[in-house]
Amino acid sequence: MTTVSRTFDVRPDPAVVLDYLKDFSNAEEWDPGTVSCTRNDSGPVVVGSTWHNTSKIGGVSTELTYTLEQLSADTIVLVGRNDTATSTDTITVVPNPDGAGSRVTYEAHIEMKGAAKLADPVMKVVFEKVGNDTEDDMTTVLNRLAG
Repeated sequence: MTTVSRTFDVRPDPAVVLDYLKDFSNAEEWDPGTVSCTRNDSGPVVVGSTWHNTSKIGGVSTELTYTLEQLSADTIVLVGRNDTATSTDTITVVPNPDGAGSRVTYEAHIEMKGAAKLADPVMKVVFEKVGNDTEDDMTTVLNRLAG
């Protein structure tokens, strides 16, 4: 299993950040690996909402179905699944203890299945780079929400 975690500060208040990030179709704007992310259902985004995500990481394309599995006042948990991997993304958003805005912690757990497990050591290196890029992109996009 590969785990990548980043914690960073942004200008918008937690409610604004959570409202934006709970809609995983927005990953097209902040996740550098996401090629497309389309919601499978309609209506308000609630626990159980799903998205079809196509990503390309390290030159390899993959498709996962993501489900919003937890949504609370400070935490979003999205789980993506396919035959070769399960990706659990936990995003925690709290008031910035150093002042205005929010502190965001983004943690991704990627568990490869079957023969794909052999790639785990390489995936750690690849996902660390993706983690850096995700932090940069997410910070830029979220700060735009502050106006």
